[in-house]
Amino acid sequence: MPASSPYSPSSSAFSAVVDRLRGDGCVFAEDEARLLFSAASAPSDLDALVERRAAGEPLEHVVGWAEFCGLRIAVDPGVFVPRRRTEFLVRQAAARAPAEPVVVDLCCGTGALGAALAALRPGAEVHAADADPAAVACARRNLAGLGGRVYAGDLYDPLPRGLRGRVDVLAANVPYVPTGEIGLLPGEARDHEARSALDGGPDGLDVLRRVSAAAADWLAPDGLLLSETSVRQAPAAAAIAAADGLAVRVAADEEADTAVVVATAPNG
Repeated sequence: MPASSPYSPSSSAFSAVVDRLRGDGCVFAEDEARLLFSAASAPSDLDALVERRAAGEPLEHVVGWAEFCGLRIAVDPGVFVPRRRTEFLVRQAAARAPAEPVVVDLCCGTGALGAALAALRPGAEVHAADADPAAVACARRNLAGLGGRVYAGDLYDPLPRGLRGRVDVLAANVPYVPTGEIGLLPGEARDHEARSALDGGPDGLDVLRRVSAAAADWLAPDGLLLSETSVRQAPAAAAIAAADGLAVRVAADEEADTAVVVATAPNG
């Protein structure tokens, strides 16, 4: 339990919460109980938080934040929760980005990718965009202290025209779950996150097609488009970017069943 927790439970109270969470299917019940106690200022607050979590609401929505790349990212109810596997995309981007890159976090959700890249590349110029108003409000909070700018709208539409041809890193963590597989997702994602942040169309790659088709207009020479997919989808995703004139490689983390398509714009 963090020393700063405003509410210090008795051991019996803590055990009761652990038992309740475990009974409702929380695999990491003790870790979750510690986070819930740290977020509560009084027993009544704790009761409400435990009820929300026991009902299946994502822990990150309940406590209001998620850890991502060592940062505490604010997460509002209904907004897509940044996944730990997406840290792989951030590592791929940071390893290839110039010292002070122009970064665009497209389909930004909480703005976690933009925030992480800003932390790893001090001096980065960060822009982010999302069509979901709740996500935009959340991303603005996460990027405000980093000087990032967040825009509301569909993909590239709200971005300043002055960014055309200047983007060094276009991080596009687009929705990539095939429509027919949405029902197979865990309930906390399926029932509590915006469907638009999950549903990638019949094969999961519809949004990536739209991003890739216009990427060359926005990327600087040798600029990078990075997009996450499943390992299974990676060959088809790579073929999409290659057909749009980008040089493509795929980085995969098979243990996490995640892949990142790294597509590079022509040099001049």
